Amino acid sequence: MDAQLPATSVAQHLVDHIFKLTPATLPQGVKQKCEDLLIDVVGLCVTARNEDYVTSAINGCDDDGPCTAIGHARTLSAASAAFVNGTACHGEDFDDTFEGGPVHAGAVIVPAVLAACERHNPNGGQAAMLGTAVGVEVMCRLSTVVPKAAHKAGFHPTAIYGTMGAAAGVSVALGLSAKQTVDALGIAGSFASGIIEYLAEGTWTKRMHPGWAAQSGIRAALLARAGFTGPRTVFEGVHGMFHAFAHNTKGDYDALIGDFGTRWVTETLAFKPYPCGTMAHPYIDCAKRIAARGIKAADIKEMVCDVGEGTVHRLWEPLANKQRPQNGYAAKFATPFIIATGFVKGNVGLGDFTAEAVRDPDVLALAAKIRYEIDPNNPYPRAFTGHIRVTLNDGTVIEDRQPHFRGGAKEPLTRQDIEDKFTLNAKHGGWDDWRGASALSLLTKLYGGKVDLASLRG
Repeated sequence: MDAQLPATSVAQHLVDHIFKLTPATLPQGVKQKCEDLLIDVVGLCVTARNEDYVTSAINGCDDDGPCTAIGHARTLSAASAAFVNGTACHGEDFDDTFEGGPVHAGAVIVPAVLAACERHNPNGGQAAMLGTAVGVEVMCRLSTVVPKAAHKAGFHPTAIYGTMGAAAGVSVALGLSAKQTVDALGIAGSFASGIIEYLAEGTWTKRMHPGWAAQSGIRAALLARAGFTGPRTVFEGVHGMFHAFAHNTKGDYDALIGDFGTRWVTETLAFKPYPCGTMAHPYIDCAKRIAARGIKAADIKEMVCDVGEGTVHRLWEPLANKQRPQNGYAAKFATPFIIATGFVKGNVGLGDFTAEAVRDPDVLALAAKIRYEIDPNNPYPRAFTGHIRVTLNDGTVIEDRQPHFRGGAKEPLTRQDIEDKFTLNAKHGGWDDWRGASALSLLTKLYGGKVDLASLRG
């Protein structure tokens, strides 16, 4: 053994903490969040089930099996079901967000754990809940070890850290040993992937990143269970994942393992009220309030947004493209267009990212007047805030601020809000009231019983 390697690696310390947990030791707030995630994820899979990218995802799978692709009659292998469900859940960019990352944990961990348990542990509702909690916690905490670095290096943190979280969550849900779980994490490091070049033309690859991470986590856990080994220094090693994806091995590993299992960042997960890039949400709220004062788009000379530097390369530049996005998916990450939509239409919904909607002349005219300035004191990524200064044609200046993300820890959605969102998403996906209510009843009981998803097919 190389003398420079640690006696106990970061992954081994992490797994030591994980193995102290049981379903009974989970705080009530964490259990509630796991249930909220389950409801939200399934609703999002249903709302996207007829979209072209989901059709492509399921048609691209050639391995049928016993597992559920939510909203579809065809059944798949566990890995492919996780891939399709993760892709569908994230596809409309309406899924949960961890503000400290940012990462989208539910879209990765819930599909991975559900598919793995449906195939390999169908009686393990409680194990699925514990696996979900562990997977989400691992994924979110990993995103804080070297904040913003993966994005800057050109990678999608949800894809990279999601693969590791899914491996941890599935390992727990399937009852792997501590050694096998360390191996699963080590193997997952070689499965992690996901570049952010989708931003160039609004192509679909970001949509599949959670699905790819989910299926990779399953494969890593199954390989480890079968005896395949992986590097225990997968995180901090000189050739480890932080070296590869963040160009840094000297991260804050205490953020991952320091108080794991005693303080839960999972409880702070945010649920989206708008189906678009999370960092734009506070600015939508500001724009809606400004419009509610009776100000018209034609009255505006300029709208300037103070933003965090880390959001610029994805959501603001090239500015001309963000003011006039190429297609509906590109528009979801075009903050000027999103803000203009919120101002002009009074809301931002699923119907505002169609091919027709992104050519709305009133929205585009206002988007052309919106620009940004970097605020060095902006707290991103620890918190998502909004600040807009509007200069009217007569010289009047109006400002509005949003100090936090609505739907996040400071202003969380209630269970009723989550269920209402589920109902709307189910209807958007073509399910009638009875079908939606039946599914919701199943989901609120799933973690206490069997992982039987057959009624969510078709």
